[in-house]
Amino acid sequence: MPVYSYKCKDCGKEFDILVGVGEGNEELKCEKCGSKDIERLLSIFGTGGSSSDSSSSVCTTPT
Repeated sequence: MPVYSYKCKDCGKEFDILVGVGEGNEELKCEKCGSKDIERLLSIFGTGGSSSDSSSSVCTTPT
């Protein structure tokens, strides 16, 4: 299940919501003030690799 990050435009609270597969469009609101004026944020995710390990970041195509 994906986790989406939101920010309330009224109070500035940032929070995450776990969204189930196949669920409908439910009313999303701020968990602090109850406002429905929220925006979804872009999330940064990790790949599990190390950026200093050059061998894991090289993609080669067989010729």
